[in-house]
Amino acid sequence: MKINTLFYTLRQGVSNIFRNIWFSLASAATIAACLFLFGIFFAIIVNFQHIVKSAEEGLSVTVFFEDGISDERIREIGDLISRRVEVKEDGVVFISSDEAWEEFSVDYLKGYTIGFPDNPLDGMDSYEVFLSDVSMQNALVKYLESLDGVRAVNRSEITAATLTGVNALIAYVSMGIVGILLAVSVFLISNTVTIGISVRKEEINIMKYIGATDFFVRSPFVIEGILIGLIGSAFPLGVIYFIYNNAIYYVQDRFQVLSGFLQFLPAGAVFETLVPISLAIGVGIGFLGSFVTVRRHLRV
Repeated sequence: MKINTLFYTLRQGVSNIFRNIWFSLASAATIAACLFLFGIFFAIIVNFQHIVKSAEEGLSVTVFFEDGISDERIREIGDLISRRVEVKEDGVVFISSDEAWEEFSVDYLKGYTIGFPDNPLDGMDSYEVFLSDVSMQNALVKYLESLDGVRAVNRSEITAATLTGVNALIAYVSMGIVGILLAVSVFLISNTVTIGISVRKEEINIMKYIGATDFFVRSPFVIEGILIGLIGSAFPLGVIYFIYNNAIYYVQDRFQVLSGFLQFLPAGAVFETLVPISLAIGVGIGFLGSFVTVRRHLRV
């Protein structure tokens, strides 16, 4: 494309917006509303995923050994477990019976151990194994139970199933909402470009008759759609940023009792992903809506 043709295309794309200013504003506002809802939903989802991920990181299975097992075999079992794909890096922690009794006495007996033997948990050495993916817990437990020297494996099936179900639900709901928002936005862009084509139908006919290529005729409308998408995606980001920061401050200030459970992501962590995604979606919606519409209507 020549430089003068490029600038002509850009000027015509901008002019198309002002020629149909109300329809352009309506499309940009619709995209902004859709992406505003998407941004709010995205911020909620990533924080919810962060909370679920934190819960997953604390989920573990405990491996107990048979009586009389040698220290060498315990170390071999630890090496075998650490090589499993289901186990996170450095996710195998050895807990001696003395450490287990000390932790139990502090957490549940508040240090009052009078009347108990020196260590009622003697011989209860164990491995605490943290998973890289909670959905793989059953496969890991089945493997652990097959190892020689392993007496029992404690796990929380209900917690693992709940977390796995929550992750799947988040994925399905996310795809559904994003699909609906994209469809609505593309429809609005398509209508705006269709109106622009009908207004300039006679001009387009003349351009085609004197030899203008399809690319030359279509480009201004594609530029128009991209600009509308870009404008519609930029505005809600600032609004969401303001709302997000204030919402986090309000929740942490008013509900301090939940601060240990509700660990929100900072705005920077959310928006470093949200900004490029929103801009890409806005530009993509504008391009797709205008390109498909122009291709369908510019057969003159």
